[in-house]
Amino acid sequence: MWKPACPLFTRSWGRGMRRVWAIWEHKQCTQSSGSPSSSARSPRTQAEKEKRRREKQTAILNNQSTKVEDEGIKWNEKGTIVYRGSTLSGEKKDTSLPFPAFYSPQYVESCWYQWWEKEGFFSPEVHSRLPQAVNRCFSMCIPPPNVTGNLHLGHALTVAIEDALVRWRRMQGYKVLWVPGCDHAGIATQSVVERWLLRQRGKRRKDFSREEFLREVWHWKNEKGGEIYHQLRKLGASLDWSRSCFTMDTAFSDAVTEAFVRLCDSGLVYRSEGLVNWSCALDSAISDIEVDSVQLSGRTLLSVPGYEQKVEFGTLFTFAYPLEGQDREVLVSTTRPETMLGDVAIAVNPDDARYQALHGKYCRHPFTDRLLPLITDPLVDMSLGTGAVKVTPAHDHTDFLLSQRHSLPRLTVIGGDGTMTSSCGQWLEGVRRFEARVRVVEALKERQLFRGRQDHAMSLPVCSRSGDVIEPLLKRQWFVRCEQMARRAIQAVEDGELRIIPSMYNKTWKTWLSDISDWCISRQLWWGHQIPAYRVSLSGSVDTDEERWVWGRSEEEARERAAARFGVTPDAVTLTRDPDVLDTWFSSALFPFAMLGWPRQTQDLQQFYPNSLLETGSDLIFFWVARMVMLGMELTGQLPFKQVLFHSLVRDNHGRKMSKSLGNVIDPLDIISGVSLQRLQDKIKDGNLEPRETSIALKAQKKDYPKGIPECGTDALRFALCTYKAQGEDIRLSVSQVLNCRRFCNKMWQTVRFTLGVLEQAGRDPQTLAEVSPFSSEDRWLCSRLYSTVLQCERGFESYNLQAVTAAVQSFWVHSLCDVYLECIKPVLTGASTEGFQRQAAVRGVLLHSVSVSLTLLSPFMPFLTEELWQRLRPHLAGTVATSLCLQPYPQSSQMSHWHFPQEEGDFAFVQEVVRVARGLRTQCHMTKERPDMWVVCSPNQAEILLRFSSTIRTLSRVSSLNLHCPQGGGDAPPEGCAVDVVDPSCEVHLHTQGTVDTDAQEALLSSRKEKILSKLQRCLSQTEMPHYEEKVPESVRQEMRSRISALEQELKNTEDQLLNLHQLKGQES
Repeated sequence: MWKPACPLFTRSWGRGMRRVWAIWEHKQCTQSSGSPSSSARSPRTQAEKEKRRREKQTAILNNQSTKVEDEGIKWNEKGTIVYRGSTLSGEKKDTSLPFPAFYSPQYVESCWYQWWEKEGFFSPEVHSRLPQAVNRCFSMCIPPPNVTGNLHLGHALTVAIEDALVRWRRMQGYKVLWVPGCDHAGIATQSVVERWLLRQRGKRRKDFSREEFLREVWHWKNEKGGEIYHQLRKLGASLDWSRSCFTMDTAFSDAVTEAFVRLCDSGLVYRSEGLVNWSCALDSAISDIEVDSVQLSGRTLLSVPGYEQKVEFGTLFTFAYPLEGQDREVLVSTTRPETMLGDVAIAVNPDDARYQALHGKYCRHPFTDRLLPLITDPLVDMSLGTGAVKVTPAHDHTDFLLSQRHSLPRLTVIGGDGTMTSSCGQWLEGVRRFEARVRVVEALKERQLFRGRQDHAMSLPVCSRSGDVIEPLLKRQWFVRCEQMARRAIQAVEDGELRIIPSMYNKTWKTWLSDISDWCISRQLWWGHQIPAYRVSLSGSVDTDEERWVWGRSEEEARERAAARFGVTPDAVTLTRDPDVLDTWFSSALFPFAMLGWPRQTQDLQQFYPNSLLETGSDLIFFWVARMVMLGMELTGQLPFKQVLFHSLVRDNHGRKMSKSLGNVIDPLDIISGVSLQRLQDKIKDGNLEPRETSIALKAQKKDYPKGIPECGTDALRFALCTYKAQGEDIRLSVSQVLNCRRFCNKMWQTVRFTLGVLEQAGRDPQTLAEVSPFSSEDRWLCSRLYSTVLQCERGFESYNLQAVTAAVQSFWVHSLCDVYLECIKPVLTGASTEGFQRQAAVRGVLLHSVSVSLTLLSPFMPFLTEELWQRLRPHLAGTVATSLCLQPYPQSSQMSHWHFPQEEGDFAFVQEVVRVARGLRTQCHMTKERPDMWVVCSPNQAEILLRFSSTIRTLSRVSSLNLHCPQGGGDAPPEGCAVDVVDPSCEVHLHTQGTVDTDAQEALLSSRKEKILSKLQRCLSQTEMPHYEEKVPESVRQEMRSRISALEQELKNTEDQLLNLHQLKGQES
């Protein structure tokens, strides 16, 4: 077996695919005794992965999942409200219509997007209309989805994050450009169209000329390709559609040609022979990202395109090569015995004593009679098996390297169509590769050279487009030299010119780029950018085997280049254009600057390049991001963007990556609009899954969504996606979480409905935010909470922590505004309060601007709902210039400093604790309607705080009176027989239950608390008793520990006193 660390690999293979191939080939000899190396453990690791995958499948099939989605989906649909206004498409929605009784996504989301788009709110030109405009730009491109497919939840996450950032910057006054685009997706699109033509017309690609087939692809694209743009609009993405970009557009194609020509001129693109990922079904090389790794735990029968019977994989075959002139043999093992026809040598480690006498000897090939030299190389790991390895340079990557070092021939024994070549001899020529595998094994048995077979854990590379098993083949292709560009990309990150977020990917970036291989950019397809390179034939030349190539922006330029290079007249040159197309990732790597008009020096390019930010999934760090950086720096002299923000992958409820091959992909429109279980199941049945995968997918869906998926709406989906931690752990999106966000939408709806009722009762007397002055402690507390929320949102957005932003605003709206403030002001507004008109006016002002500012904070996440609600509040807002909330200035803490009351905000945290304890006592005593008297035993400072917020405490605790008692300062002591609980060591709450207290339950509660306090106290004391505690622990830490122990001791004393009083009460009752 080869040693795991190789200094060099063949040019066209990435590190991930090299690992896959190393595990697949695994040409170790029959295992001998001895401890396995780290390389030997790799197959067992793959087996463990396969075992875990199957365990998940079994759990789904057997209803053993630890978390069942339908347990959390509890939803009672109130009905759907439809907007009945006479608004024409592109006109502003009529918000003067009666306010519906409840939130309905279908009602809210109608009309707004068409109006935004028609008014040009999403174009950078709107910048001149913003009163808050600043002289700064923000530009970003959307990772262009494939034109073939529909968006999935991973795309929805991208849109939710990017649109939130874009809308935030636009509201800050930046000149914003967010460009939409689609990728032509060469292999994916061609595969889809080929299947469509076969199904609709019974014709294959070869039945058409290239021009005819491309017309069919364009026809299909124009008819079917608009679905993605519809989904993006449905998701509320504020993209500048006037600048939409398709990678096969004329301008973009010109940029691709220019890039190829420049890279050829600089020597970074060259043509050579190398090993590539080859799909025999597609008859083309494919990129690493289009190769799926199928984990096999051992012998497995799999379906392969073109084969009627299933093919065996996951088996290690061992056979012998006889030594020439000696009665000895060398054993080798392989998972692909059909490649042994291409063996040209056997390699051993030079330090392996077992083969010292055989250096320079030969083995005789049993079928070709070819002599195979026994060569030595330190790459061979002699600790594995017998330490001898078969060498097949034309079909293995490490072997290709070895052929370069030892000048070995390279025999191609498998052709591009997947059949054996003439090099194998007549008995195998034209035989399909996996049928040849069976014949080779039988032939080895006939010659008595077969030594056995065994199960073998492996990772099988499979084409994601065709399902075909990938074959590494030696082909003449176009390659990009990456080493020099990769060094510059590494340096950019190390020097801080390019910032990667989160920074944990910096190491991954450097590791991968430090070991990068040259990039094969040729694809044997018809759909794509045809390579602008031409094979040259010269009149009168006799050397027809020599390849002469030129390139140019046009055939005329290429002809002039050829004439100049070969010293002939243009008339003597015959050009034949390379029929291959460029890898889709080559054109995608140009997107950040080609979308702006490069190579032309357009105004957009000068203004918006480099892009401010690239936001994408972490799985594209190598295939797309690294290549954009390398080509951007090479072709423009600048980094294509200043920052890269990676988000995590979206997984299903069972922790599986969402994949079409698993049938667990969810269309975001199904969550937005709702979908029945039957429709979900029909989508799986219409797919191309294996029967077992189909069964698993159907079972998982039925368990997760027994009643389908309710209508959640765009705003709820976007908000839910942004509530997860996007950087770090993968996201397990739960429909229940989206429904919770829809409930939040309804709470917002009802809050604004209440607010409008308050404002309309008082008539319109609009005040600006600066003019509103809080009147009471409760007003000042809410204002300060809003100021703190704005500050949290600023910090969250600046650090791209959208989870912190959504959590801050939702917490303010639900827990501060609704749970506390609205309950406190209802007595004031209904006239039940002793405060007069001034108090009510202050309440209305604070309420209006708290709601308005909160809607503005939420606008980047919930564009439809916030627009609908803000437009209804707009007549009551003084000084509002913006016609749409999406153009309203984003709140700034610096402009709200007059609403910052840290004293009230800090004090109210203590008030909330008192209320929490009081409510807990009510629940424990089964009080529902009663309003008991309440005593709080506390310190003088605490009493002062509680006195200021006494009305709030009475309202929220639902008590008839609040009595304060300070043991050192006076006040009536609480009567006996009260239910008691502790807020902190110096504060107790007593509820006068008038004999309704459950003394047994109260005793159990206090006893449980006593045990917890004792446990905490014991842990603290044990830390102080550690050896050398006084010497090793800093004084500040020791002081903190002393304070904590003192507080726990006081809390323990209070609890024991309460238990004693309770025992006395029980004695009186008995």
